[in-house]
This record gives sequence, structure tokens and C-alpha cells, in this order.
Amino acid sequence: MTKKIDPEAVLELARAVIETEAEAVTQLANQIGAEFVTACELLLGCSGRIVVTGMGKSGHIGSKIAATLASTGSPAFFVHPGEASHGDLGMIKPGDVVLAMSNSGETDELLLIMPLIKRLGVPLIAMTGNNNSSLARDADVALDVSVAKEACPLGLAPTSSTTATLVMGDALAVALLESRGFSTEDFSRSHPAGRLGRRLLIHVEDVMHKGEQIPRVTEAATVSDALLEMTQKGLGMTSVVDTDGQMLGIFTDGDLRRALEQNLNPGTMPIAQAMTRGGVTAEPQMLAAEAVHLMEARSINALLVTDKSGRVVGALNMHDLLRAGVV
Repeated sequence: MTKKIDPEAVLELARAVIETEAEAVTQLANQIGAEFVTACELLLGCSGRIVVTGMGKSGHIGSKIAATLASTGSPAFFVHPGEASHGDLGMIKPGDVVLAMSNSGETDELLLIMPLIKRLGVPLIAMTGNNNSSLARDADVALDVSVAKEACPLGLAPTSSTTATLVMGDALAVALLESRGFSTEDFSRSHPAGRLGRRLLIHVEDVMHKGEQIPRVTEAATVSDALLEMTQKGLGMTSVVDTDGQMLGIFTDGDLRRALEQNLNPGTMPIAQAMTRGGVTAEPQMLAAEAVHLMEARSINALLVTDKSGRVVGALNMHDLLRAGVV
């Protein structure tokens, strides 16, 4: 017979788990110091690859850490310690750095391969909850990921400890990313697929309207002329340019409303009196994701695109970015 859930008890327990793990992560910030810097120096100086290893739940966390390192400019892969003692240890070569994790620091499968790793002369970084353990003593540097208690009510299931280890791995990856000067473009090369890839690979020039699709009128136009251009091009705005195509300003739905509120005649009012001079613009090579951020920060729905000389070369709105999968 299936037991019924006590909603209040379940919620109370869930909150307790979250609070316990949050406290463990907060405390972790007080546990890093010179050892963390040394670990970063070893990883940054690695001429080969970072080999991450761990058993059980630590192994699952290690796989994620290896993936994060690899995607942020630090070549890394995961080796299962059980398989390492049956041949996979051959994956570790001089020039590599080993990042081993074990909460107890006494995991048999890890300790078995430690002498072989030391014989290779490969630097060893330990992440453990016991700095007096065999793993910590064998390591060139040991990072303290100890926690006050597990979030599991029985105190048995790895919960807070695995969270702390994961966060320490993220801290290493981000510190290395920053030290390498890893850029958005670098990140995009290792994330070409999916929504993330689209956000990182698509530039404004890939989605903007060009040529005759660009809404534009000259300074000699009236508000009615500008409104007609906006209607035909369907972007909710038009550029105002001089005879050489240099941007003078922008006329939007908002400018139109303000003009009508003044009871001005759209048929006779010069666009120069109603437009917004200058205006926010994008560059063709700007990442489309940056354009989204710019539009959100300025609370606008459309952008004109100008080249280095200030000529209007494109236009886009939020619908274009939605269609491209950037938003």
C-alpha cells in the first residue's frame, strides 16, 4: 500500500536540505586560501590535460567538473579509478595534472593508483573532506571541501559534501577561465549546438534587415512620410539619414505618440522636429545576444545598425531575435 505524503513535512524537509547545503557552500568560501592558488597555478601550467577522477558520487561530480573545465578552455577528461587500475591509467601522460576527489580521502580505488601517478611525476590535486587522509597526504596540494553535516537526515547519503565539491570545481574552472583570458568567442567554439550555440555564434549582421528592407527617410520628410515607411517595413521605427546615409536619428512609435499628443499635423510636421536625435545603435559584428541585452537595458524593441562611419547598414527588432532563437 502506497504511503500518503504529508505536504507540510515534505516541504519542511526540502527547505532544511536546501538550507543545509547553502550553509555548506557559504562555509566553503572560508576554506579556500593559498592551497587554492597553488592548485590554480598547477592547472594553468598544465601542458597536457587535466585528468579528473573519483569513485561513486564523487565520480559523478568529477565528470561534471571535467566537462566544465573542458568547455571553459582547460582540456580535461574523466577517468574512472576502477577502470584506471585495469588499463585506463595509460591515458595519463607526463605533462598532465590529476584532480582526484574523495570525501573520506580513503577510497581504495583511488589509493591503489596513487603510487603509479606519483611514479609518472604527474602533479596531484586532491579535493577531500578530510585533510588528514591518505589522499590529502599523497597530494601535491589538497583542497578542503569538508562540510559540517550532510543534508541527508540519516547523515549517510552524499549531499552537502557533493555540492561543496561541485562548487569547488566550478571555482577552479572560473578562476582558470579568467586567468587564461577566455573570451565569449572562445566559449562559442566549444558550444556550437543548441540554443546556447545560437546565442554565442549569431551576430547582428546575421539577423538584421539589409538594403531596401531598412526603414529610412531623409530629414526633409514629414511625420506622415516616416509613418508610411514604418508601415511598409514593419519594424516599428525608421531611421532618419542625410543624403550620404549617415544616421541623424530614429523615429519610433513612441515619437509618433508624443507628436500626436501635441496635436501636431503629421502631414506638415517635419520629421526633424519629432525624431529622437542620435539614438541607440548596434554594430554588425556585435553578438546578437549582446543586442538583446542592450535592448532590454534600454527598454526598447528595435535597433538600427551602423558601420564605423555612422552609416545605417541594417535594422532589427526583438521579433527578429526571437525567430533566430537568440531570445
